[in-house]
Amino acid sequence: MMLDVDVKRRLGTFALDARFTAGGGLTALFGRSGSGKTSLVNIIAGLLRPDRGRVSVGDATLVDCERGIFVPRDRRRIGYVFQEGRLFPHLTVRQNLLYGRWFAPRSERRDGLDHVLDLLGIEALLDRRPGRLSGGEKQRVAIGRALLANPSLLLMDEPLASLDEARKAEILPYIERLRDESKVPIVYVSHSVAEVARLASTMVLLSDGAVAAAGPAAEIMQRLDLFPLTGRAEAGAIVEATVEGHDDAFGLTVLRSRAGSWRLPRLDLAPGTRLRMRVRARDVLLATAAPEHLSALNVIEGVVTQLSEAAGPIVDVRLDCSGEALLARVTRSSVDRLGLRPGTRVHAVVKSVAFDRRSLGGPMGDAADV
Repeated sequence: MMLDVDVKRRLGTFALDARFTAGGGLTALFGRSGSGKTSLVNIIAGLLRPDRGRVSVGDATLVDCERGIFVPRDRRRIGYVFQEGRLFPHLTVRQNLLYGRWFAPRSERRDGLDHVLDLLGIEALLDRRPGRLSGGEKQRVAIGRALLANPSLLLMDEPLASLDEARKAEILPYIERLRDESKVPIVYVSHSVAEVARLASTMVLLSDGAVAAAGPAAEIMQRLDLFPLTGRAEAGAIVEATVEGHDDAFGLTVLRSRAGSWRLPRLDLAPGTRLRMRVRARDVLLATAAPEHLSALNVIEGVVTQLSEAAGPIVDVRLDCSGEALLARVTRSSVDRLGLRPGTRVHAVVKSVAFDRRSLGGPMGDAADV
């Protein structure tokens, strides 16, 4: 189902002027604080009226300022999950979930309670009240309540922002399942590169109220010209790979991608499982000759295709590795010493321990994340 957004709205001195189109899967609205992410998602939800423009989901027009169309928020069939779960404290988990069910016409109820309980792993919580739930459990219940309203679109406004790292690790696999197994397209607001790399099919990059770029997440995150907006510290490439097997003697998992073979600390995944790995630029070393006697297990051959033009001691280098892109961050001194330029053949070296459990995603329908 296609989401089409083309809106303008002035909020004091801030001007939002955003246009993008997204299909199924998970679309991440990414940008720094104040870039317009929440204002944009509130316009989609019907919590904020645009000054001009239109919003449509599939064949349904939700807003068209020229035609005078503004569908009230309670008739938009859009689920909204906020930073906080916003559960009713006096109701049990079961009652909170069934409250969402009331908003779906009986003839159009798609997901049953049992399916949602299984999808989100919350069956054991049914008789508890919100005060006895962890932050991650509250968010899973809030997602379940939104799903049971049978939405045509699910909006998630930084749902992990209030959680600590342990709770984020708890809930991320469930959001992955939701993305892969639910038929509901998701718009996910975030300022976390790691979350976007792990979850997003499509990325909409916002800056000062405007869309700086929109498209497949892997392509947006590899663009050197966008590093000032996506964040150079966490910049990297997304590599699709398949579990080839396991090296039980040394506790490693062997992955295969277009770029070549990878060895990571052992993953509890069956051979044939497809993954999506985030290889951070800061973890990649470059050599112009085949390196020998290394502790690092991952050596990938490639060709330099682009070097960043920013002034300063650091240069970002983009590589083509048999059709797969990798990024490396090196000093300008190293660029000069190695004679790096477009067309230079190099070996990219990545330590296996650069991939830890915090950056590993679970199995996906199309791919997964590292």
